[in-house]
Amino acid sequence: MARNLDAKCRQCRREGEKLFLKGEKCFTDKCAIERRSYAPGQHGQKSGQRLSGYGQQLREKQKIRRIYGLLERQFRRTFAEAERRKGQTGENLLKLLEGRLDTVAFRMGFGASRAEARQVVRHNGILVNGKRVNIPSYNLRPGDVVQLTDAARGHLRTKAALEAAESRGFPEWLEVNSKEAKGVFKTYPVRAELPPTINEGLVVELYSR
Repeated sequence: MARNLDAKCRQCRREGEKLFLKGEKCFTDKCAIERRSYAPGQHGQKSGQRLSGYGQQLREKQKIRRIYGLLERQFRRTFAEAERRKGQTGENLLKLLEGRLDTVAFRMGFGASRAEARQVVRHNGILVNGKRVNIPSYNLRPGDVVQLTDAARGHLRTKAALEAAESRGFPEWLEVNSKEAKGVFKTYPVRAELPPTINEGLVVELYSR
C-alpha cells in the first residue's frame, strides 16, 4: 500500500505551521516549528519569496492532503465526491475528510496522531456499529457508533492517547465516552468548527482551472 514516507516535521516546516502529525510532540516545545519555523532545505531561510496565485492554491492543497494523510489520487477522488454533493464544494470536501474513519478515530483519541489512529484501524482495532472495519477511508454517517476492540483498549499507547485527548476536550460533533473507549459520530462539523487556517476555497480554485 502506498504511503507518504516524508519526515513529519519536514512536512510541517514546509507548510509553515503545525499540522499535528506527530501526536503529543506537537504540543510541546520540542515541535520543529517552535525551533525552526522556516522551510526545510538549503534555501529554506530565504525571505521575500512571493507565491503566484497558482502557487498559493497548490500549497493549500498540499497542506490539506498532509493534514489528513491522503495521497494525490485519494484526494482527487474525495474532491470529485464533494463536487457531486449538494452545497459548497469546499465545505463538502472538509466534511468528507472529517467523516473518514481514521480522522474520527483520531478525534476521539484512539490514536495520538492521524497516522497512529489509521494504524489502529488497519490492525482491526475499531468497531463501527459493532462490526469490525479496517478501512481508514470508510466514510461514517451521523449516528454511527465507533469504539475500540477490547484488545486495542489494552494497549498503553491507546490509553495514553485517550487520556491526552480527554484533557484537551473533544469536538462538538462527537460524543465520546473515554472510559469505554467508545463514541458517536453525531453529525458532520460545520465550517466554523474547523481550523480557520485551512482555505478550502483555494483548492476549489485549483481544480477548477
